[in-house]
Amino acid sequence: GRVEMLLHGTWVRVLDDQWDVNDASVVCRQLQCGEAERAYNLSKPERGTGPVGLRRVQCAGKETRLTLCNTSLPEAVPEGIAEDVGVVCSGSQRVRLVNGAGRCAGRVEIYYKGTWGTICDNSWDLSDATVVCRQLGCGVAMEAPGSAHYGEGSGQIWLDEVNCSGGEAALWDCPAEAWGQHDCRHKEDAGVVCSEFTALRLEKSDGCSGCPQVFYNGTWGSVCSNSMTADTMSLVCKQLGCGDEGFPETDLPYGRVSGPTWLDRVQCGKMNSSFWQCPFAPWKLQSCDYQQDETRIICSGSHLYLMDFVMPLMTSEACPPASPLPSC
Repeated sequence: GRVEMLLHGTWVRVLDDQWDVNDASVVCRQLQCGEAERAYNLSKPERGTGPVGLRRVQCAGKETRLTLCNTSLPEAVPEGIAEDVGVVCSGSQRVRLVNGAGRCAGRVEIYYKGTWGTICDNSWDLSDATVVCRQLGCGVAMEAPGSAHYGEGSGQIWLDEVNCSGGEAALWDCPAEAWGQHDCRHKEDAGVVCSEFTALRLEKSDGCSGCPQVFYNGTWGSVCSNSMTADTMSLVCKQLGCGDEGFPETDLPYGRVSGPTWLDRVQCGKMNSSFWQCPFAPWKLQSCDYQQDETRIICSGSHLYLMDFVMPLMTSEACPPASPLPSC
């Protein structure tokens, strides 16, 4: 990013129209960010607005601090030549998962040399995914999908033939082809699903009615009905694209719960825009003992909800029984 220095308690800019990799190397060393990958001048929209601290920096590249290089003190800067300087260090490598339902599942992308890029799915497996999940603090790897399962990326493809043992601290510590060398296209982008990934669904076949289920710790489980409000049910429906309203569904048989019931006392309010923002009790393997304690929802976007209203009309005495589509 843009280089700034703390001088007498104030962050100040560094200006230089001959900024080079020797100068950048000193910055990366001082920040303990590895080697300098790139030195650049910022475009006008990216320039700073604060006071200037240094101008015309000339480093040999071995100095431990930028202030030990030959520099000029700040002076009046003629309009139009205020060249703020920037640096990309090798330590700026990062990894993220995108295009999934949360930060712990999605297409794998690496930030390298100032650019986000993808990974080819050749040789991609759970050992590679395990390293990504560990880096992100997302538990353990559950899946390692390929073939652009989470959509095709764009731009750079940074890594190919990644072959982690699973014990590496970072993805770029694993054996792989050289950075940027590959024979892939984005239709082969690699993905990851980690155990800490959470997702939401309604388990009936139409996807818009039934028991709300959350995916947690690698397993789908139910949600208990304690403290369940109309706002909570409606928010579930909205988040799943199943209409703006949700109602309790009561015509299902009851029995003992099979499988985990992860959540209880979910209390969404009108200000919550996502189910995951709502207050709820701590995650627990068995939150409710009997199936009657599970939540059952029918959304306004469900065909079952529509049938609840259409069927009485079709059998009403106010409409001829033979009419297949009554106008009333």
